[in-house]
Amino acid sequence: MNPFRKLDGLVAPMDRANVDTDAIIPKQFLKSIKRSGFGPNLFDEWRYLDVGQPGQDNTHRPRNPDFVLNQPRYQGAQILLTRDNFGCGSSREHAPWALEDFGFRVLIGPSFADIFFNNCFKNGLLPIKLDAAEVEWLFAQCLGTEGYRLSVDLEALTITRPDGKAIPFNVDPFRRECLLNGWDDIGLTLRHADKIREYEARRRIEQPWLFA
Repeated sequence: MNPFRKLDGLVAPMDRANVDTDAIIPKQFLKSIKRSGFGPNLFDEWRYLDVGQPGQDNTHRPRNPDFVLNQPRYQGAQILLTRDNFGCGSSREHAPWALEDFGFRVLIGPSFADIFFNNCFKNGLLPIKLDAAEVEWLFAQCLGTEGYRLSVDLEALTITRPDGKAIPFNVDPFRRECLLNGWDDIGLTLRHADKIREYEARRRIEQPWLFA
């Protein structure tokens, strides 16, 4: 996965609590196990006015003009402000895949569903938990200021607002190291590739019948 260190990005507000993973990426789009290609169907039932199907060309589908991510001011957003319990529901890993494929790298909210929270770190997304009052302030600023941006620094563990105030946040040290280096579960295993090859070579000598 792509490393994450620093990001200065446009912010989009998802002003709904308890957004579940079926809303993030509806069940009919879960047929692929590739990590890419889910962005066009992110929040599909909210973004479009018709019912989407797998493999459909979304170019000419009618879009909901009232949905936040369809509004011109939020095009290209990389930071998503969320409300309580974002990512609840089923444990589908396709949810962070869709968010990342759409272009988001950071989620900021007061709380996230546990499995979704863990899946984000494993797929290159940085979910940040902040105090509810701080999140409320960010929502007010984002909704009231077109082009509202935040600077997120994972190395320094700070979010810097346009007025220069730095907001500290916490991330588990192991998860932070993985994101900084772009290590997913496969990447963590491949760090020991030399030892794995040594083990396999030794096994071929000690138990050759297993490789016949």
